[in-house]
Amino acid sequence: MARDQLGDTFFYHSPDGAVPPAAQPFATIVTKDYPGEPSSRLDRPGAFRVNVAAGREEFVRRTGRAPQDAAAAEEDHGLADTVMPHPVYGSAGWLAVVNPGARTDDALRELLRHAHGLARARHERRRDR
Repeated sequence: MARDQLGDTFFYHSPDGAVPPAAQPFATIVTKDYPGEPSSRLDRPGAFRVNVAAGREEFVRRTGRAPQDAAAAEEDHGLADTVMPHPVYGSAGWLAVVNPGARTDDALRELLRHAHGLARARHERRRDR
């Protein structure tokens, strides 16, 4: 896990405890909207968004559409406690949940385990080269 200077948190598979220099995180927690990104209305008190690199298959299973079709759909990116395509990285297979709660608790835990498994498999493939 790593935290940036702006307060966002990034989760990596790093069995040696060091943030991998060339790896992408498998999940993030952000507390603010970024310029050029559709608003998740994270300026509300206590609002945050969990983002998960779910991969293509899991993305399709959760949304009913392919990642490349994510950008074409109109989404309310501020809708709380709902699994939805990430407002920017949906086309790369990322899913997001604003203010997770009871409705998304199980799904988000499953997504995080799945994304960590994908990150671990990538790490092992790189290590075995």
